[in-house]
Amino acid sequence: MKKLLQLFVLMFSIIAFGQNTYLHCGKLIDTKEGKVLTNKTIIVSGKKIIAIENGFVQPKTSEDVVVDLKSKTVMPGLIDMHVHLEMETNPKAYLEEYTLNDADIAFNSLHFAEVTLMNGFTTVRDLGGSGVNVSLRNAINQGKVVGPRIFTAEKSLATTGGHADPTNGANNKLVGDPGPKEGVVNSVEDAKKAVRQRYKNGADLIKITATGGVLSVAKSGQNPQFTVEEIKAICDTAKDYGFHVAAHAHGDEGMQRAILGGVKTIEHGTLMSDETMELMKKYDVYLVPTITAGRTVADNAKIEGYYPEVIVPKALEIGPKIQSTFGRAYKKGVGIAFGTDAGVFYHGENGREFAYMAEAGMPAIETIKSATITNAMILNLENEIGQIKAGYIADIVATNDDPTQNISTMETIVFVMKDGKIYKQ
Repeated sequence: MKKLLQLFVLMFSIIAFGQNTYLHCGKLIDTKEGKVLTNKTIIVSGKKIIAIENGFVQPKTSEDVVVDLKSKTVMPGLIDMHVHLEMETNPKAYLEEYTLNDADIAFNSLHFAEVTLMNGFTTVRDLGGSGVNVSLRNAINQGKVVGPRIFTAEKSLATTGGHADPTNGANNKLVGDPGPKEGVVNSVEDAKKAVRQRYKNGADLIKITATGGVLSVAKSGQNPQFTVEEIKAICDTAKDYGFHVAAHAHGDEGMQRAILGGVKTIEHGTLMSDETMELMKKYDVYLVPTITAGRTVADNAKIEGYYPEVIVPKALEIGPKIQSTFGRAYKKGVGIAFGTDAGVFYHGENGREFAYMAEAGMPAIETIKSATITNAMILNLENEIGQIKAGYIADIVATNDDPTQNISTMETIVFVMKDGKIYKQ
């Protein structure tokens, strides 16, 4: 009966779409079971996977296309839960905040988005920019430009002087007094209004900066910057709009407030205590490690003049600790959601994160599961992406080597399909 149903679906797709794509896969990663399968054919019609067959199945019509991936390892499109597609690290980044127009940011973001997709990341969570990220998402969804599927926080939420206060480091003429419209929160009422403003502006989720940050022009990189009541107001209001909340946090007290307030993910988690890890498990909160960003900022801080002086000691203190904290959290059973903070390092290098995670003790197959089925679940897309399965969206990527044997192969994606369309072969 199952075979008859698959045959019916296949015949219907031929009639409806005219052309199917047959991917002949030497190895195929089953992210649900955590297994590497061999000699499979994925049949794609339109935007969907319609069947996975044993062996190398030949096309049914002359219009069908065969893609030879017999020497490759194939897996679902990767999901990065922490990127910033509006910017990329460079020594002039802090000056660019005052010299670039929205149009400049938009044109730059087109390149960053395309590079991200070409390196295997078919879905991303953009955790804060100017709002250009909303227009970028829309342009990609409408097929006007090339890039990953984006879920964006639009503008991050901060307190006055906090990590995402857009006027940090400005002179007195420019600093002003930004409020909820600009993402700056100083009360429970501000918190509610800021979330609603993000909804109005087109956000898909909320990002808060629960503690100080390394790259903001401010002294502390770890102090708590919201009250529990403010965070709870943000999370409760976000829930009304179908949003989940991500919390940037380096310091332990700020993390605990964020968890108790109702956030879904903790970004970075650098100085996390064992007590906080237990809280994360209790409240089903996931850690997004961003090890690549931590290592990058520590390296860049050693280059004279790369960052403003106030940032250097924070980068040297915080950056090197992220990887070891991640290792402790994983071993304690904290849920891990793959995320890199791309933009803090060069876009397209997101795949470095896999090796750093494995180096800290996470098995290679688990790192891949964190970047597929785990992230799909957090985005409420577990029935659409994150697996290679009939009925799922055809987001498919491939590597030269088997990453369960050579995890560094994740840095070189050789095939990319998104929504059933091949972008890299």
